[in-house]
Amino acid sequence: MSGHLLTLGQLGTEGIAEMLSLTDRFVEVGQRPIPRVPALRGRTVATLFFEESTRTRLAFETAAKRLSADVMTFSASSSSLSKGESLRDTVETIEAMGVDAMVVRHRSSGVPAQVARWVGDGVSVLNGGDGWHAHPTQGLQDAYTLWRHFCPMPDEPPGTALPDEPTLSGLRIGIVGDIVHSRVARSDIEAYTALGASVVLVAPPTLLPAQPRDWIDEWLAPEAARRVEITHGLDDVLGGLDVVGLLRCQRERMADGLIGSVPEYVARYGLTSERAWNLGPDAVVTHPGPINRGIEITGDAAEDLAADGRLLVTRQVTHGVAVRMAVLFRLIGSGTALGADDDD
Repeated sequence: MSGHLLTLGQLGTEGIAEMLSLTDRFVEVGQRPIPRVPALRGRTVATLFFEESTRTRLAFETAAKRLSADVMTFSASSSSLSKGESLRDTVETIEAMGVDAMVVRHRSSGVPAQVARWVGDGVSVLNGGDGWHAHPTQGLQDAYTLWRHFCPMPDEPPGTALPDEPTLSGLRIGIVGDIVHSRVARSDIEAYTALGASVVLVAPPTLLPAQPRDWIDEWLAPEAARRVEITHGLDDVLGGLDVVGLLRCQRERMADGLIGSVPEYVARYGLTSERAWNLGPDAVVTHPGPINRGIEITGDAAEDLAADGRLLVTRQVTHGVAVRMAVLFRLIGSGTALGADDDD
């Protein structure tokens, strides 16, 4: 693994599987009475969010604190950027304060990669989501959630070696909604196909790339690309899916004329109670959050699926902390010190 995490493509199948296996260790840490280890004591992690976020920022900051790192939070709205300072000046200023990692989120694609080119060798850059491009830690947490749902951790004492390897082989996973504008969709596709799942993209033509097959072939390896199907009809595939991955429907797409009204979208692509009845008995539903209830999924369908343990949103959030602990540990940790914190 390199000094940065910008996309899941740079990890490859082995790297993705390694990160998910390491996540198991940090899930166990999160279940301790005091969920903290000294693995990153003396290290500093800066979160540079130039775009609003709650889940991703808090997950990274919680992960860093549980690893005993110091956390530096950057807020674009109250920074010198509002006074005319350039992005590069901001990055170099924060680097000069002695940070070990920067988590960068930006509404423009490619900004984390540019930041990685600006910083020195001693600083790791993690992509916290950039434009329509990528959200690698979201892809990892979604893949981990599905792996551990379909292949639960054995009920063994802490520290027991886990025999199973991360895999999603045999699963048929639907990703429903705004594919072309979704960094989550791209990273999920990378993670799911790398682990052996087949993926069905479900969206109206206006929410897919103009040439979707070319788009897929540009950044996926041929073997992975062959696992991706495309359809415009949710009802045509719903009963054959093991996982329904719903994407957040941005209301600005309606203003742009890319989709019609809310009722029109719900009628064709919303997970209603009627559609939920057509799911397989073991099928589950994911969503990166926050859910627009009444659009991607109706309130009654969400409540029924949650009651059955088939709506995995809260588990995705919980696992998101452990995934980010694994990523930070692998990038800037020493590879040791996974025991309990001596100060605790």
